[in-house]
Amino acid sequence: MVTISPVAHRVLSYVPFLLVLIDLRYEGVNGEKPGGVENHLEMGKKLLAAGQLADALSHFHAAVDGDPKNYMAYYRRATVYLAMGKSKSALPDLSKVIELKPDFTSARLQRGNLLLKHGKLDEAESDFKKVLKSNPSSREEQEAQSQLKKSDEIQRLVAQAQSDFKRRDHGSAASHLDIIIDTCVWDADSREMRAECFIQLGEMGKAISDLKAASKLKSDNTQAFYKLSTIYYNLGDHEMSLSEVRECLKLDPDHKQCFSHYKQVKKLNKQIHAAEELIQQEKYSDAVSKYESVMKTEPNVPQFTLNAKERMCHCLSKDQQPAKAISVCSEVLKADPQNVNALKDRAEAYLQDDQYEEAIRDFESAKEHSENDQQIKEGLERAQRLLKQSQKRDYYKILGVKRTAQKKEILKAYRKLAQQWHPDNFQDAEEKKKAEKKFIDIAQAKEVLTDPEMRSKFDQGEDPMDPESQQGGGHHHHFHSGWDNFQGFNPFGSGPFNFKFNFN
Repeated sequence: MVTISPVAHRVLSYVPFLLVLIDLRYEGVNGEKPGGVENHLEMGKKLLAAGQLADALSHFHAAVDGDPKNYMAYYRRATVYLAMGKSKSALPDLSKVIELKPDFTSARLQRGNLLLKHGKLDEAESDFKKVLKSNPSSREEQEAQSQLKKSDEIQRLVAQAQSDFKRRDHGSAASHLDIIIDTCVWDADSREMRAECFIQLGEMGKAISDLKAASKLKSDNTQAFYKLSTIYYNLGDHEMSLSEVRECLKLDPDHKQCFSHYKQVKKLNKQIHAAEELIQQEKYSDAVSKYESVMKTEPNVPQFTLNAKERMCHCLSKDQQPAKAISVCSEVLKADPQNVNALKDRAEAYLQDDQYEEAIRDFESAKEHSENDQQIKEGLERAQRLLKQSQKRDYYKILGVKRTAQKKEILKAYRKLAQQWHPDNFQDAEEKKKAEKKFIDIAQAKEVLTDPEMRSKFDQGEDPMDPESQQGGGHHHHFHSGWDNFQGFNPFGSGPFNFKFNFN
C-alpha cells in the first residue's frame, strides 16, 4: 500500500485549480478556446464559398462573440450579410471593421459603395476621399475615383429633381430620379419622391412599386403604407387597401390617418363581401340593395361606383329584369366600353327582352376582348339561333307573354286566345281558315311553353315543333295535320282532350 506524505497530499489537492489556471491562460474572451475563433473563421469561409450562407453566418457570429476585437470576423460577417441582400446589417459591421482597423482600405471602399446605394452621398464621398488618401492599390484607387465622380453627378441630379418637384414639373423630376435610383437603389427618400411624381402623373402601378420598395427600405414607414392603402382605395381595390392600412396600424396603432382610413375601408369591405355572398345565394334583389349601400358609403371614388354598378348589372340580368339590367349595364359601358362582364350581362338582358340583334352585337364586342371565353361563344351561338327562330315562329309572341312568364301566366294567356280564335266563332270560310291556323299556333305555343323540356329547347334557339331544327332524336310533336285533329278539343282543360267544347 502506497502512503502519501502530507506535503504531497497538499500539492495534489491544488492540481485541479492549477489545470484551470493553465486552461484559462490560453482562453480568449467569452471562453473561446485557443484556435476557436480561427476555426470559426475558417469554417465560415468554406461555407460561404459553398454558398451555405446561413451556416456561414452562424460561424461568423460565433467568431465575433469569441473575439469582439477581431476586425476580420466583422468583415467576414459583413460579406455574408451582403451576399444575403442584408445591406442594413452589413453597414454596422463594416463601420466596426474601420473603427478597429482604420487603414483597411477594402472595407472603407465597400462601405462607401453601400452608403452610395443608400443615397447617403456626403458619407459615401467622405469614404471615397479617405480611400484615395490611404495609399490604395491601383484597382482601389480607380474604383474610388470612379465612384466619387458618380456621387458628384448624383448630387447634381438630386438638386435638379428637387427643383423640378417644387415647380410641379413631375415628369422631369421623375426622369432625373430614374437615373438617381439606378445608382442609389436602396434610397427610400428618392423612391418616395418618385412615387409622388407617378401619383401626380396618374401612373399608379409605378407609384405602388416604388412605395412597396420604400416601405421595406425604411423602418416603421407608416406613411408609405398609408399612401399605398389610399392608392389601392382610389383604384377600387378594397382588399389590398385594407391589407396595406393594417400594416400601417401594426407599426403605429394610434396613427390618426391610418385609423380613420381603416374604419372606412373596413365598412366598405364588409358591405361588398355581404353583397357577394347574396349573389352566391342567388338573392339578386338583396344584392342590388347592398351594392346601392356601397355607393352611398363611398360616393366620391368613381371606381367603387363603377364596380358596384357592374355587379348590379349582373344581378338584374340574372334576376330576369331586362329593362333595368340594360339601363345599368349601359351606364357601366359608357364609362368602360370594353368591360367584358357588362357586355355579357347586357347581352343576356337583351335576349330576355327579345332584342336579338343587340345581344349579338354585345356578344361579338365581348368576344373581341376575350376570345377564349366559352360563355361568350355559347351566348353568341344562342343569340344567333334565337334571332333566326324569331324570324319564324315565336311562341312567346304568339301568346303575348314575356320570356320570363310563369306557367300560370302562360295558361291564362292561352285560354283567353283559344277562346278568341276558336274556329267555331267564325262563319266566313276565309276567316275560319285563318282562325284554324291561328288556333293551331296558339295550341302549339301552349304545348311548348308549359313543357319544361320543350321550353328549355326553345329558349336555346331550337324549335321542338320543327323537325328541321331538331338535333338528333327525341320526341317530335306534329300539329300540322289540320283542324280536324282539334275537333272536340277543350282549350280550357289541362288533361287529355276528352271534353267537347262548342260556342253558340
